[in-house]
Amino acid sequence: MIRKMTREEVPAVVELIRDSFMTVADEFGLTVENAPRFTAFATTPDRLYWHMDGEHRPMFVFEEEGNLCGYYSLLLQENGECELNNLAVLPADRHRGIGKQLLEHSFAVAKDAGCKSMNIGIVEENRVLRKWYEQNGAFHVGTEKYDFFPFTCGYMKREL
Repeated sequence: MIRKMTREEVPAVVELIRDSFMTVADEFGLTVENAPRFTAFATTPDRLYWHMDGEHRPMFVFEEEGNLCGYYSLLLQENGECELNNLAVLPADRHRGIGKQLLEHSFAVAKDAGCKSMNIGIVEENRVLRKWYEQNGAFHVGTEKYDFFPFTCGYMKREL
């Protein structure tokens, strides 16, 4: 079941995001030393509380039998676009369609909020993830290399 995240769930969701993104960190050799701003290391309760209270992001969890398995948030922008943030599924719960359900839910929520398109950022070197987003209607729009990341940031877009 996908539902809005509650304030009380912030600490658990921080762990869910960190655990989910740690598989990417491990695969691509990312560490707190070489990529301190990467999601697996930079997600904190204060950051999520700011997303909730300061930016008023729609934030959703996937819950199954009382356990949180997945999460995403949206950053709504004034230009008719939005940004998908931290789509995460715990490693033990992957390959069961939870990510696809969360992604489809995010498209519907964004469209209902008046967004015409969704922006998605990925680790460009993660070819499996890029292909997954492409299979779900997103297209690649470019890359950017930042000094603070040892990887290339890839950017994708999905028309809504």
